[in-house]
Amino acid sequence: MELIVNLKNMLILNNVFAMIGDPVKETYMIIGFGILVIIMLIIDLGVFNKNSHKITNKEAAIWTVVWIALALMFSGVVYYFLGKNQASDYLTAYLIEKALSVDNLFVFILIFGYFKVPSEYQHKVLFWGILGAIISRAIFIFSGVWLIELSYLPAINIGGKDYSFNVILTLFGFFLLYAGIKSVKKDDDETKDFSKNIWVRIISKIFPLSTEYDGGRFFTWKNGKRLATPLFVVVGVIELTDILFAVDSIPAIFAVSNDPIILYTSNIFAILGLRTLYFLLANFMHLFVYLKYGLAFILSFIGLKMLMMEFYHVPSPISLSIVAGVLIISVVLSLTLKPKKVEEK
Repeated sequence: MELIVNLKNMLILNNVFAMIGDPVKETYMIIGFGILVIIMLIIDLGVFNKNSHKITNKEAAIWTVVWIALALMFSGVVYYFLGKNQASDYLTAYLIEKALSVDNLFVFILIFGYFKVPSEYQHKVLFWGILGAIISRAIFIFSGVWLIELSYLPAINIGGKDYSFNVILTLFGFFLLYAGIKSVKKDDDETKDFSKNIWVRIISKIFPLSTEYDGGRFFTWKNGKRLATPLFVVVGVIELTDILFAVDSIPAIFAVSNDPIILYTSNIFAILGLRTLYFLLANFMHLFVYLKYGLAFILSFIGLKMLMMEFYHVPSPISLSIVAGVLIISVVLSLTLKPKKVEEK
């Protein structure tokens, strides 16, 4: 009897949601999303990583699975509240951001190597980098959606049909095509001098810099002077690096959906899992030699999709299948067809 009553209440709740519309549904979703993220970050930093330590492969694997599982579970929430198409958009945006974020890992390796960041403090650096990304991505996504809505041109009649082109989306489309082609030719510069980074130059003018780490502290005292430690400098470099990578990834997800809630939640879930993925893959990144070609294809595909979206809309399930398929193929090829220079390492 109690089960019947509960089922009846669920049906009534569904009918209420159907009548009150999407804005209220999305409000419930974003509140639940915010609470979940806050709880998980508190558990991550305040419980499991309260004391600085080197992240083991086992620990990184467990947390990677946890973040991926949470992201997939949230897609079920999107499906329940908003429907199949929005759930497909969420998964597509999540997969695109996750794939493009993997490229960040190569740069993280270079940054930590250049500044000689002790392994036990790398998690703390990435954690604060993630918090900064949560704020910056909100600004980029919500302001981007607003600007896109303002940048539609008056309708043009072509062949008896009206087409309304968007200036920003068109520019994004060409930029992603260019980024895709350029990324194929890009080589990781292991000798890159991060001392010339704009953040390093700015912070050196504000605070005297210490050349030595002081545990996990961002500031230290020496001879009565307050100095910024290299750890504080590294956090800033990571933050600026993420903003630069957002220039590629944010335009790409605008081709998937114009719903800022869908874009933001998928983006943040992808970024939150990036920290633990770094520790899981840091020692194996050199094996994924063909991944950059897959990412280049994805950028080019999204660019073309964005350019032709006024003439033909690629359904979200097809986009999701293409992006997932390209990633799987590039990873499989990387692990099975290893170039000689990789095999020799």
